[in-house]
Amino acid sequence: MLQLDFYGTLVAASLVLLLGRALVTRVGFLRTYNIPEPVAGGLVVALGLLVLRSLDIEVRFDTSLQTPLMLAFFATIGLSADFASLKRGGRVVGVFLLAVIGLLIIQNAMGIGLATALGLDPLMGLLTGSITLAGGHGTGAAWGATFSEKFGLSSASELAMASATFGLVLGGLIGGPVARLLINRVQTPGLEQEKPRLPKGFEQPNKERSITPFSFIETLALISVSLLVGSLLNGLLHETAFELPTFVCVLFVGVLLRNGLSALGVYQVFEREVSVLGNVSLSLFLAIALMSLKLWDLAALALPIFIILATQTLVMALFAIFVTFRVMGSNYDAAVLAAGHCGFGLGATPTAIANMQAVTQRYGPSQIAFLVVPMVGAFFIDIINVIVIKMYLALPFFAAV
Repeated sequence: MLQLDFYGTLVAASLVLLLGRALVTRVGFLRTYNIPEPVAGGLVVALGLLVLRSLDIEVRFDTSLQTPLMLAFFATIGLSADFASLKRGGRVVGVFLLAVIGLLIIQNAMGIGLATALGLDPLMGLLTGSITLAGGHGTGAAWGATFSEKFGLSSASELAMASATFGLVLGGLIGGPVARLLINRVQTPGLEQEKPRLPKGFEQPNKERSITPFSFIETLALISVSLLVGSLLNGLLHETAFELPTFVCVLFVGVLLRNGLSALGVYQVFEREVSVLGNVSLSLFLAIALMSLKLWDLAALALPIFIILATQTLVMALFAIFVTFRVMGSNYDAAVLAAGHCGFGLGATPTAIANMQAVTQRYGPSQIAFLVVPMVGAFFIDIINVIVIKMYLALPFFAAV
């Protein structure tokens, strides 16, 4: 077994991003279907590690940097959100949120229905529904432990991790193709729309931005404060009725910092620095997450579970095309939103952002998409998902389980 330390893992993650950039640049299929660079590079490395494992050579990474990078990314999401923008996007956020809730309900109903039809425990269907797909690895681990302890479902945690991994991979793969299909029906803004102004937020991660060392340090300080206070807030809320995931607390603190300092006239957040640091954190996080995937866990999935997850992927794509795209206005912004929905509907919010960046880098900006998806995917989704899951568990159907 080869164990890479912190520095080796950081080098490997950087090389994964460079590999992904080279692949997307040179492989027409990846470019045509808007596959994010971290996803392309990460999956190639994960497949290579799968081959090495078959030769009894296992490579492990130090993933201690993964969580801080994820939290830093969500801190930049919070620091990019001003109340004026949120107010303007209020109605759109509400409509998108309704679409997201609809998918959560469908995912769980589909999972339970297919599990029952295939002769499996219906709890397995719930685990392959919104718990792991919309919830990701963190939510999957929490509920997997609960299902094992409370309901006696064996291997629940292992199933949850494998299902969440499946969703993370597919969420990064189907968003681009779905967006390309939809964009063929609408008018795109074009990249020339970016020329009159500096790129805003996370829309155009490869655009050059003028920054200074001091302003960079100021933004780094804001991110650090968001991580520190957000972590402390998470500790205070732990095991209370108001408990939230750490990244939600960090994002919330970022929003308060951005708008509080602005309202007091103390400091105006520089979005270009926030965007640079956020994109770096996002790219490295995805690179580490994807190159660390244990694809052999997916190979170990029983055929019935694979059928359920494959069906869930198809349902996600169809929902994005026929529901998300239409209710959001059947325009370019709606197509970008559909790509983002595929990302966090099957995987995670960072995957959603990467999906949308791959689209906007090619076709032009979508400010509304980068306003709506982070708010819904990072803040509302976890709260609503818990409510939906508990509603399903309260059904008489599960009372006898």
